[in-house]
Amino acid sequence: MSFNAINGGTSRRSRSRSRSYSRSRSRSPQKTRDSSLRKGKRDRRRSESAEMDSDVYTAQTNKRRERERSSSKVRDWSPSRDSTIVRIPPNHYLHVLDQNTNVTSVILGPQTFVRKDNQRIDRGPCRMIVIPPRHYCIVENPVVKQEESGQGGGRGGAPVLDSLGQVKLRHGEAEIRFAGDPFPLYPGEYLKQPVRPLKVVQANTALKIRAILDFDDYLDEDEASATEGSAKTTAEKGDGSGKTPGKSGIGKGRRSVDASSRRGEGVEGRRVTRRSAGDVWMFEGPGTFIPRIETVIEETVRASVIAPNQAVRLRATKECIDRSGRPRVTGEEWLVKEVGAYLPGVYEEVVDVVKAYALTDKQALHVCALKTFEDDFGVSRNNGEEWLVTMAMTDAHIPSVYEKVLGVVNVTTLTPRHYCIILNPIGTDGKPQYGQKKLVRGEKSFFLMPGESLEKGIQNVYVLGEDEGLVLKALEGFKDGNKQRNPGDKWMINGPLEYVPPVEVEVVMRRRAIPLDESEGIYIRDIKSGKVRSVTGATYMIKENEELWEKELTETVEELLASQKDPLADRSTRLDPKNTQQSASGQAEGVNKKTCRDKTRVVTFRVPHNAACQIYDYRDKRSRVIYGPELAMLGPDEQFTQLSLSGGKPKKQNVIKALCLLLGPDFATDVITVETADHARLSLQLAYNWYFDVSDQSIEASAKLFSVPDFIGDSCKAIASRVRGAVAQTPFDEFHKNSTKVIRASVFGFSDGKIGKELRFQQNNLVVTNVDIQSVEPVDQRTRDALQKSVQMAIEITTKSQEAAARHEAERLEQEARGRLERQKINDEASAEKARRELLELQAQSAAVESTGQAKAEAQSRAEASRIEGETAVEQARLKAEAMAIEADAELKRLSQARAAELEYQVAQDKQYIYRNGELNAQEIRKFQEMVTSLGSGAIVSMATAGKEHQLKMLEALGLKSTLITDGSSPINLLSTAAGLIGSGTAEFLPSSPKRRKIDDTAEDTTPESDS
Repeated sequence: MSFNAINGGTSRRSRSRSRSYSRSRSRSPQKTRDSSLRKGKRDRRRSESAEMDSDVYTAQTNKRRERERSSSKVRDWSPSRDSTIVRIPPNHYLHVLDQNTNVTSVILGPQTFVRKDNQRIDRGPCRMIVIPPRHYCIVENPVVKQEESGQGGGRGGAPVLDSLGQVKLRHGEAEIRFAGDPFPLYPGEYLKQPVRPLKVVQANTALKIRAILDFDDYLDEDEASATEGSAKTTAEKGDGSGKTPGKSGIGKGRRSVDASSRRGEGVEGRRVTRRSAGDVWMFEGPGTFIPRIETVIEETVRASVIAPNQAVRLRATKECIDRSGRPRVTGEEWLVKEVGAYLPGVYEEVVDVVKAYALTDKQALHVCALKTFEDDFGVSRNNGEEWLVTMAMTDAHIPSVYEKVLGVVNVTTLTPRHYCIILNPIGTDGKPQYGQKKLVRGEKSFFLMPGESLEKGIQNVYVLGEDEGLVLKALEGFKDGNKQRNPGDKWMINGPLEYVPPVEVEVVMRRRAIPLDESEGIYIRDIKSGKVRSVTGATYMIKENEELWEKELTETVEELLASQKDPLADRSTRLDPKNTQQSASGQAEGVNKKTCRDKTRVVTFRVPHNAACQIYDYRDKRSRVIYGPELAMLGPDEQFTQLSLSGGKPKKQNVIKALCLLLGPDFATDVITVETADHARLSLQLAYNWYFDVSDQSIEASAKLFSVPDFIGDSCKAIASRVRGAVAQTPFDEFHKNSTKVIRASVFGFSDGKIGKELRFQQNNLVVTNVDIQSVEPVDQRTRDALQKSVQMAIEITTKSQEAAARHEAERLEQEARGRLERQKINDEASAEKARRELLELQAQSAAVESTGQAKAEAQSRAEASRIEGETAVEQARLKAEAMAIEADAELKRLSQARAAELEYQVAQDKQYIYRNGELNAQEIRKFQEMVTSLGSGAIVSMATAGKEHQLKMLEALGLKSTLITDGSSPINLLSTAAGLIGSGTAEFLPSSPKRRKIDDTAEDTTPESDS
């Protein structure tokens, strides 16, 4: 666009602004208010829109900027289509339609185009497409251009026109154009993809490229030779990486637009690679990728970084040759372990990054083979084979694709006190020996191989003491020392020793000697014979053919033994109603709470004092009675004779259960009902005193004690029958008056006209010595009421007589108290008069003492003060004398110490001075000696005679016999002339005499510190 056109546009815009301004000034006030309202609404809308989400706004802004940046179009000057003259700037073009031929032509600038009447401007002027270096764009429906000599049809060629004069287009095709001269878009062409930079592929990165059309890819000879090997092979198979350096990448991109490439013609110095549609290859960085129309980029592949002790697991997606040159089939997997970056090939995919298992001396890796292959250690492994990878093989192991890690096996460590038995051990041929066992004893560390297992884990070595033993059993035949052991043999070894059982031996049990007191025992049964015996009173070790035998007792006996109640002291708890109610429900619970009886121990029972216990031996068919206090111990075939006695009031059967029989004396209480001769029914509560006569303790007499199972019920029934018979013959009044006599007579009978003293039961030697009537109650209610009324009347009479006697006694006591009170009053008055007389006497004495006491006190105080002053002066003089003595002693001690310190100081200073002078003298002597020694006697003589000899040699060298030059004005000493002429230069060559070090007299005043 020309400068005039720009100025014209500017002037038009300024005129339009001035006209709008003048119109706004001419508006009415109402319109002004409306505009202000609209302006306020616009401001509110703007404020609301400004409150949009900042993220959304930023995203929209970025998108807009990206579109502006990616677009290659610029703002065109769009003159009117009716404009006749159009000025086209440089690098701009114009599309002009000839309406007669309907052909659109392109007018390129810079020029001034004059439109004809039959022409119309369809587009432009538009800026030409400018592609910077390392950029490209894609043009849809590109124009066909003429071929130039030596080149294909590039952008420099002229477009080909058809017969009508319209440019020819390759419809449906696209063309990639790179950096060069600006070019216009011909009619029918449009930018499919705007100008954008070429894709730079970084190092360790690659592009996966797929061909969508068949074409020939050209490689330079040097590039082809550089990519020989794996890349070449994979390229030929169509699945290689296709790696090309950056230079070749750019060249390849340029060749993509050559006409010869499209036609598949060969070019000199280049190698042709035929690409078919669907082929995939890789473009590896670093480099710049030059795109082609025949290819598309499927994805960007990044290299996997392989760290130490890591590997990349790859899988082949198609038959190919990997980077190491090995052919791979589809689905095959392998590992790449080289440390660094690995870029997978085109038909390779990364399955996983495998980390190595770190192996230590305490851990190993249990691995299983998934197929037959050769592992990393060169060992051929069969499918399903299992083995261990230990630290002896490698420090870190990366499982291959054909290895499956079953787990980590920890080391098995045995101390000197441990051993283990390995089942199915691995033999020398490396195969498991199924059914075999192997004994391993510590101290040792090893790994369990696959298929091996420990029979019972790590076991402790059997350490037997003197009182311990092991029962052993042979599982199979073997020779034990000099003795042959057959399967099933049992024997026992005793301590003290350490024992590790071989694999042929099973430890049945460990036994310890059982210490037994005289009151303890155990039941032993011989396994071979079945005989049971008891061992008591000694420490016993059970033999290999013996075992402990459990003695079973009845449930009642177990409860009685577990209750641990004293049959004599705990008698009252047996008949407690609460205990009786809870006994049935809590027997099992009570037994469990007690200490459970060890059935292998000999059953013992403590027979209390004045009691007897019967034990029956079922094997020998005999019984024995033990009298207390004694400890009863049951043999293997013995049982207690259980007593089931009647109890309660009235007596009931099987209430009391016991293991021992109390011999008494004791009592039994019973309630019986009797009827008198006049049919009065009475309830009597009687108490019987009894004991067993055991003066004869022979076997027959002792057996009679337990001949009556329930002696309480038996005796109570017998006595009750006698009492009922006697009371039935006696009227109520007589029985009420003489009940004791009637009952005692009925029980004990008469002997020599007197009531007897005892009732003896001959069956069991039970003797009843007394009958006590505790209560007599009528059973009939009317009889009970009449008896109660008579008792109440007797009580009333007794109460009234007691009240009269108490009243008379109270009056007598009152009169006596009054007399004692009068006498007390008289005595008190006499005492008061006596006390008043004593008071007056004390007052008189007090007045006398008061008059004389003051003078006496003053004299005593003055004397005491004088005495205190004298004592104070004496004590002060004594203290002063002591203080002076202390000061004199301290001063004397200080002076003594000062003199001693000065003396020590002077002595030390003198010693130091002497030592210092001696060291200086020694150094001077040593220095002179060293100088003389270093120079030698010959050197010293030469130095002494050097002056004269030097003068003589100088004169000889000059060849002068005698010469003298003088002015003649001064006398000459011929003797010292030569020395004056040449002797001055010899002084500096002579050694100077050592200067004697002068000792300053003030050194005596210096301190040892400064001298040092």
